Amino acid sequence: MALRPVSRILVIRLGALGDFVQSFGPFQAIRAAHPQAHITLLTTRPFVELAQLSPWFDQVLVDARSPWHDLKGLLALRQQLRGYDRVYDLQTSSRTARYFLLAGKPKGWCGHVAATPLSHANPWRNDMHTRARQRDQLRMAGLAEVPLPDVSWLAGKGPDVAGPYAVLVPGAAPHRPAKRWPARRYGYLAQKLVAQGISPLIVGTGADTPLAQEIQQICPQAQDYTGRTSLPELAGLLARATVAIGNDTGPMHLAALMGCRCVVLFSGQSNPALTSPLGRVPGQVCVFSVPDLALLGVDRVAAALCWRH
Repeated sequence: MALRPVSRILVIRLGALGDFVQSFGPFQAIRAAHPQAHITLLTTRPFVELAQLSPWFDQVLVDARSPWHDLKGLLALRQQLRGYDRVYDLQTSSRTARYFLLAGKPKGWCGHVAATPLSHANPWRNDMHTRARQRDQLRMAGLAEVPLPDVSWLAGKGPDVAGPYAVLVPGAAPHRPAKRWPARRYGYLAQKLVAQGISPLIVGTGADTPLAQEIQQICPQAQDYTGRTSLPELAGLLARATVAIGNDTGPMHLAALMGCRCVVLFSGQSNPALTSPLGRVPGQVCVFSVPDLALLGVDRVAAALCWRH
């Protein structure tokens, strides 16, 4: 399908972090396909700084995610969604299916709704990995190539930590505790890292600080960076790490995209075939997928690490 010239484009990607990061390639593809267009991103507040730093958008709007009974909020959202020649819905959720209606059912809508010429009409779309699904969605809309994104604009961000270090990501969604490897296991893994001359750094939000403290009780040499980095700073910190070890959570997707060697721990709560970080090169990401992370031993995870640095 040949792309018709468009001058105003809206891209919708609300989150969460792992999903947002996995859309970097599509973001770059959309900008490359429409170099002269004014491209606006509609996202949620946690990702505004990342989006504004990136080279892909001319404007970033914040979706307040107003409840459907909030008439004033819906009117504001309708105004945000209208006036575009094309809309790339990369969220493709039940919520953004309603956004299609609020936008006035534009023919230039590229998403999962079945009422437009640019619809992603693949019956197996829900069985595809996020990156493959988005690539297929854009291909069916006329964008033949979705590259590995250039993330050089993030590589230099964040604190400069001396010596080789490993990043530990012990957190995960608070409402899904089964996705977390026990914090004490991270502590014992941190001891093994120190024994190999690698400094353990613990990252996450401020809510993950109790996990960092539990790790430090076992490995006092571990450094607590929870709540101390913005997302761009975290990206740079991960880019310079020897390895990142963590649960199925957003920062591990960021680590993989930045080229960091990754060991990602999946429980039965999620399917790595659909959501695992893929990395930039073969062999970069090692995935452990077990029904119950409480049964995953420290030695098994340690054996997957590359000690060369």
